Amino acid sequence: MSEQKPVPTAEEGISLRQLLMSLGEPLVELQAAPAGLDVEVRDVAILDPEDPAQALPGELVLAIGARGRAALPALRAAGAAGAAAVAVKLDAPGQAAMLSEAAAEAGVALLSVRREARWEHLDALARAVLGSGRPESGAGGGEGSGDLFSLAQTTAVLTGGIVSIEDTSSRVLAYSRSSDEVDDLRRLSILGWQGPEPYLSKLREWGVFQHLRTSDAVIAIDDHPELGIRRRLAVGIRAGTQPLGTIWVQEGSRPLEPRSEQALLGAARVAALHLVRRRREVSADLRLTQSLLAGLLDGSTGPQSLTTHLGLDARRPALVIGFALRAAARDTGSEASGMEFTRSELTALISVHAAARHHSALLSPAESRVYVLLPELPAGLSPATVRGWVVEITEAAGRHLGVRLQAAVGPVVPRLADVPDSRRQADRVLAAMDRGRVLSDVASLDEVAAEVLLGEVLALLADRPALRDPALTALTDRDARHGTRLAESVLAYLDAFGDVRSAAERLHIHPNTLRYRVRRAEELTGLDLAHPEQRLLAMLQLRLAGPPTGPR
Repeated sequence: MSEQKPVPTAEEGISLRQLLMSLGEPLVELQAAPAGLDVEVRDVAILDPEDPAQALPGELVLAIGARGRAALPALRAAGAAGAAAVAVKLDAPGQAAMLSEAAAEAGVALLSVRREARWEHLDALARAVLGSGRPESGAGGGEGSGDLFSLAQTTAVLTGGIVSIEDTSSRVLAYSRSSDEVDDLRRLSILGWQGPEPYLSKLREWGVFQHLRTSDAVIAIDDHPELGIRRRLAVGIRAGTQPLGTIWVQEGSRPLEPRSEQALLGAARVAALHLVRRRREVSADLRLTQSLLAGLLDGSTGPQSLTTHLGLDARRPALVIGFALRAAARDTGSEASGMEFTRSELTALISVHAAARHHSALLSPAESRVYVLLPELPAGLSPATVRGWVVEITEAAGRHLGVRLQAAVGPVVPRLADVPDSRRQADRVLAAMDRGRVLSDVASLDEVAAEVLLGEVLALLADRPALRDPALTALTDRDARHGTRLAESVLAYLDAFGDVRSAAERLHIHPNTLRYRVRRAEELTGLDLAHPEQRLLAMLQLRLAGPPTGPR
């Protein structure tokens, strides 16, 4: 979920036949289709092994980690919900027959996924097919102005080769179907893995990638049998000077057509129109989604506009998770531009992880925080499961980006209109974390209510000097001027319920020294620590003092 994707409506679906024609044998194979191949696929959902088995009508359910009999609950739930298909990985010869029989009973299609394939890559490609699987009209005309999979297939016909279209990060966006022999580079790319490193090193050494980024000309790359790589042509997809991706044509068992380079140039220009248009559409849709989501989170707009735009059910439960870089990381970070880059990476990381766990997750960056809305929460989703997801995100941020990320899990609210309440509760926890009152990196309000409430009371005292005792203020000011620790000693004494020895050990001083300091503070302020109300006031106000400085 690098970026939010609107939930497709019924009119936006495609048939299972279209999906299989686009993805084909390199990734998936049809095992059973009891309702035929014209069932409509509207969305893609990832079902984690820890999640309750469930689905929505028209979904392609990716049953991650469920093999053999472990996939049966997913098949039954998908069939009962009217899902389009369930995709699983098989690791034993007998599993296909057993699961196909179960799929037939459930009335849902069953797809088997290549064991080497990456689930996240299949998810991205399936969503790409769903997003671009309908006929389009526009600049360029003809079949080439349609989706990228159709363009890849057309280019394969014109060149007599095997085509893949990739973005600037070498991720496959679309590819042609082929019964011809493919080499390791194409096979691994389609499965979501990088090509052989020795070959990629050669491409870098020969300047191929540099050429594709800076030139409109087709480049030919010789075959390398020792690396299992066949001859191919490649061309950059560019909009002016901006690189958008590449098109690769692998030579199969026969030589490429004589006019392949010309066909490839035309394909690159059509692909550029498609990618620019898609970027603009996605950008406009994302801006609208962000605006509607921000309004819902802060309570300035109701849920109706967002639910209409994304097809969400406003009557189902939801919650908000707030993320923020630890205050020290913000204060002592690198240059501003580097920090902005880190925030961008962080937003992408949170987005991907959230989408992998909840298919309707929505992301809203806001100043120094990032909010994730989880709408349409499934029944039976436990707080421990959500907390586990959030812990994974914070740990991933530390592992991959080297930053300390803190997160607050808002409470589940019964409907989308109550989402601002969940956001406010998350904000209260994040504020307590920011002030150092909550030390854990992941928490909810019910876990740290005392710390949050105390922090809010202290913030009120800090903002309202009239609510403070002038004598206690004078004591902390005197400590600051003279480098003494009378206020700190009184607070330690009160925190220890008057246990002098325990408080002295905490301060690393002699008990008699502590007794002297407490008496001296009482003399200077007129405090009577035997009086409950005065003890309470002192405990609160003295917590406003900064950390101790100077000699003890």
